[in-house]
Amino acid sequence: MKLVSFNVNGLRAILGKGFVESIASLDPDVLVLQETKYCDPLHVSFPLELPGYHLYWTDSKLRKGYSGVAIYTRIEPLNVTYGLLEGKYDEEGRVITLEFPSFYLVGAYVPNSGDGLKRLDFRMGYEKDLVEYFHYLEKTKPIVYCGDLNVAHKEIDLKNPKANEHNPGYTIEERTAFSHLLEQGYVDTFRLLHPDEVKYSWWSYRFNARANNAGWRIDYFLVSESLKDKVEAAEIHNEIMGSDHCPVSLIINS
Repeated sequence: MKLVSFNVNGLRAILGKGFVESIASLDPDVLVLQETKYCDPLHVSFPLELPGYHLYWTDSKLRKGYSGVAIYTRIEPLNVTYGLLEGKYDEEGRVITLEFPSFYLVGAYVPNSGDGLKRLDFRMGYEKDLVEYFHYLEKTKPIVYCGDLNVAHKEIDLKNPKANEHNPGYTIEERTAFSHLLEQGYVDTFRLLHPDEVKYSWWSYRFNARANNAGWRIDYFLVSESLKDKVEAAEIHNEIMGSDHCPVSLIINS
């Protein structure tokens, strides 16, 4: 099974930038999008349908043009849920979980800590609740977790680590929370297969960051330890344009 995750930074905006053609070239069985920035109060329409795919999506109920996750899947899931336990964080359209026969797929747009770290406490609350949610899911079957996780874990994962030590996405709190999640029994699939490769998935729109490859790796596929040996490929597709992020992918023998 091939899975692709992509923060599109506005679905309607990226549709005019070769998005459909890019996705066709990747040919995923499952496509997880973050930051769709789409809101429909009636939840009856969505800007894009892909032939042959089932579509599940969630949006922010608090603010238009903000957050949002969508999942397209060729394989109809056994069950679909939104948010973490008891739907928490679905008010911001943060998480969708699809249950497949051999694993849960959790697609997420993790809260950014914000300018001046004003949402760091909210972000740390999410990380705590996520671990609790994963413990709940793992009682039934293992997990594939993907999305814009809004953290560069190690120095290798961003261009200028020293200059960013107190910035959102590279604070000690966020990196420690990510380490704690891995310690619960999860594997960073890109680092599993590419332990020393320097490759990024997000670049600021400022200072010609993408042209200079001054980026961050903040988009991930994590898998439960029990799925580690089934990982066949994990890639970062930084040749694909249209967003300030690029897609990441996972091929897993499911």
